[in-house]
Amino acid sequence: MALFKIHNSTVKKLFARHLDLERNLQELFETNLGEILNIIFLAHEYSTSFGGRIDTLGIDKNGSPCIIEYKKNQSDNVINQGLSYLRWILDHKSNFQILCQNKKIDIEVEWDSPRVICILEPENYQKVIIPTSRIIKKVKQEKEKTERLQKTYYIEDHLSGIDKKTANLFRSLREKILSLDENIIEEAKAKYIAYKTSTNFTDVVVNRNGLKIFLNVKSGQLKDPQNLARDLTKPKRIGHWGNGDYEVKLEKETNLEAVFALIKQSYDLSR
Repeated sequence: MALFKIHNSTVKKLFARHLDLERNLQELFETNLGEILNIIFLAHEYSTSFGGRIDTLGIDKNGSPCIIEYKKNQSDNVINQGLSYLRWILDHKSNFQILCQNKKIDIEVEWDSPRVICILEPENYQKVIIPTSRIIKKVKQEKEKTERLQKTYYIEDHLSGIDKKTANLFRSLREKILSLDENIIEEAKAKYIAYKTSTNFTDVVVNRNGLKIFLNVKSGQLKDPQNLARDLTKPKRIGHWGNGDYEVKLEKETNLEAVFALIKQSYDLSR
């Protein structure tokens, strides 16, 4: 599919450029990791104790450890390699924690949802021919292995044991958030429920006495005439589970519209 760059009334066709080496692909991603994948870069060619090297190691804004592997040619081996690194990271959590501390990352690591990302840039799909049945069998096997490594959370997990008033308040807010855009993704994490398009724009923590909402807005950019939100960077940055620099509490139905207006600001800024 052709891509075009539009500037004012001028349209210019963009042409694909092939990267000569696997290294070029890796350097391009690592230099622009936040823009391309919304991941914070941690390490290049990170050594493991069994001799392998993780191409790129990072952490996303949800706190999930991210292992990124690059392959110039089509290969089903990259999945096995990525999963072996994933198992190593899960067995060496302290190494990852130290790496985050050295990089001054103030995001809590979400060990229940690590990610393996495979970046492929095939030169010619006809060069490597692998029977389809073999791929399907291998994918099923690796999916079963991954499911054992990762834990899945659900919305009802966050509502378990919560009083009816708070549960209803959450459902009302949830309905309004999802009505903003049919492409919004709702994802239950261990500590909060994330709502995102290309990136998280709000994260909701369900507490027994109300909701704690994090807005992915940089300090100083939120218009908050009722002073409902707390700037988590002042007087000094406060660590928290969700994304962004602002926190707002919702405990009463009467404040729902005002809080939703702040969430909409975050949504608009994230697009």
